[in-house]
Amino acid sequence: MADAKVIPFDDDRSRAGAASRPSRRRSAGSSRRKGEPTVVHEVQPLPGRARPQDDVQVTREQQPPQESQQPQDRPGHPALSPTPHGGAVGSLERRVAGGLSFLRRRLTGDYEVDEFGYDAELTDQVLMSLVRPLYDKYFRVEVKGIENIPAEGGALIVANHSGTLPLDGLMMQVGVHDNHPAGRHLRLLAADLVFMLPVVNELARKAGHTLACAEDAERLLERGELVGVMPEGFKGIGKPFSDRYKLQRFGRGGFVSTALRQGAPIIPCSIVGAEEIYPMIGNAKTLARVLGIPYFPITPTFPWLGPLGAIPLPTKWTIQFGEPIRTDHYPPEAAEDPMLMFNLTDQVREQIQHTLYKLLVQRRSVFF
Repeated sequence: MADAKVIPFDDDRSRAGAASRPSRRRSAGSSRRKGEPTVVHEVQPLPGRARPQDDVQVTREQQPPQESQQPQDRPGHPALSPTPHGGAVGSLERRVAGGLSFLRRRLTGDYEVDEFGYDAELTDQVLMSLVRPLYDKYFRVEVKGIENIPAEGGALIVANHSGTLPLDGLMMQVGVHDNHPAGRHLRLLAADLVFMLPVVNELARKAGHTLACAEDAERLLERGELVGVMPEGFKGIGKPFSDRYKLQRFGRGGFVSTALRQGAPIIPCSIVGAEEIYPMIGNAKTLARVLGIPYFPITPTFPWLGPLGAIPLPTKWTIQFGEPIRTDHYPPEAAEDPMLMFNLTDQVREQIQHTLYKLLVQRRSVFF
């Protein structure tokens, strides 16, 4: 199997265009001047049959509509008219052809990934399709404030983190892509543990996720990418159910320093609904240390029901993107000002927390 081609961000090579089809030649008898109506001469009747009343020229615009001949009126010929399901059959054929073409490219290595390992084709056609039913049908995610995300250029989306398992990041990624007019892709910054797991590591790279470090974030923002970060980290995703929708500490504000260096806007994002999918009522810390994970959750269904306990509850989600906080008017040395970083970090955190309380008041039910 051929290796996948790694295409850097600054690669401006374009694909070779497909060869154009030769134009069809028009017969000499069919040529006519522009604007002149097409003339259709009436066919003379055979001897012995009634002659038409007038032998006049009938233009195509004046020709009366003819009744379509039914297939049963043509003996020996099958029905040639399209069936009511002809469009569905054609659509199915196109899907099959597209799927076979996709498999051929994957087997031959004729696809592109960027320097971070992001595979746009695989993400759009496979990974997004696998997550989308969970987004549309199970959690019934409602997105608000999508107009606050710019149509182009780098931007940093900062969101709260919760839910015991990091499903909120995936739902936010699908929500941005499916609701934004430009169909933008969100590149999430993930923790080290994500890239230590064998299968999860490959899937995360293919989906556009990268390590949560300032260097990778700055490179993505510099190339005009939309970057997502959840500063609470494991403190937010592994907090007990009694602390739901209470934001944890936002680290040391490294995301603010990154945005200041690139002059990228910071977009606060509040996610409601993820806290209740796995109500974490306990934490087996000893077992977590043995397994080398930050926490081992105990919920009303896990581990008591085994694999069935890992099924999330079908809560109703709302994702709201707030108004951007501009950073392009600050000087470059502002990224080294600890007081400014603290103030901006606190401003982002307070805006997310206020929006969470507002959405909770507006919510009718956890599940509806």
